[in-house]
Amino acid sequence: MKSMQTRYDYIVAGAGSAGCVVARRLADAGHQVLLLEVGSSDKSWILQMPAGLRSAFKPTSKYNWWFHTEPQKHLNNREIQQPRGRVLGALRRLTV
Repeated sequence: MKSMQTRYDYIVAGAGSAGCVVARRLADAGHQVLLLEVGSSDKSWILQMPAGLRSAFKPTSKYNWWFHTEPQKHLNNREIQQPRGRVLGALRRLTV
């Protein structure tokens, strides 16, 4: 099997909205950019259809990191849910 070697000027970790913007600007400036994302594509109907979006907010969803805060003293030690997306941002629009 032939090995493929590619050199990158920049590696951007995280293809959310900010990561995609950074990668796009670097690519537009003529740099070789590798954009890494652990999540899946955002093309699922769950994310594209407003009625399906509720499914992304279930604790078992593969589209959400489900972060929680530390227990908050002034909230009777409750943890607050901090849902964060786990999909590619605008990557499909990144054509270089």
